[in-house]
Amino acid sequence: MAGGRSAVITSGVVLAATALALGGCGSDSPHAHGSHSADPSPAARSAPVVQGGAPGESAQTVSPSAVTDPWNETDAEFMTMMIPHHAQALEMTRLAQKHAVDPEIVSLAERIESAQGPEIVAMSAWLDARGQRVPRASDPEHTMAGMLTPAQMRDLGEARGKEFDRLFLTGMIQHHRGALKMAEPMAATGSDARAIEMALDVETTQSVEIEIMEKMLAKL
Repeated sequence: MAGGRSAVITSGVVLAATALALGGCGSDSPHAHGSHSADPSPAARSAPVVQGGAPGESAQTVSPSAVTDPWNETDAEFMTMMIPHHAQALEMTRLAQKHAVDPEIVSLAERIESAQGPEIVAMSAWLDARGQRVPRASDPEHTMAGMLTPAQMRDLGEARGKEFDRLFLTGMIQHHRGALKMAEPMAATGSDARAIEMALDVETTQSVEIEIMEKMLAKL
């Protein structure tokens, strides 16, 4: 499971950091941040490091230069893609709070907004802390899985009454399913414990919301 993977990865990173500290060497990783210590001695550079394996795999003894970064490109890509993805969902929820007829849809829209708004802030901070570019919702290249096309967003903005409710539910179900696809690789190849935790939150929350929306749609 992803939770077990993150625990194993975290354990491996701690062991690696301890061994490196005892050897008196700093990180030469391109993703590392903070101050660097002086170059280690040849003996310290060659000292073995115990690095935890993935679930079901045993720990390995590797050289300090082979220690895996505590975060990787999968983590950064997930955070980068999910920010504009969430931003479009918030745009949809604002429309729902103005135009939805069914009070349950209005309540759901508020629930989605209260969850995804803070997640955007947290994801942006995660990227910024690692020197990664924080995307803007207005960036034209964003066409992630499940995102509504400009035509779909236009139709949603112009719809009223039950037609709006129908378009909102079908659009948000599509949107959520796309988010699940984006979060899926994190369980297998994500590295950072916080990034994996956020991906699991997305999977859990949005899976439940899909079920709720499918039931609402069936009643229209």
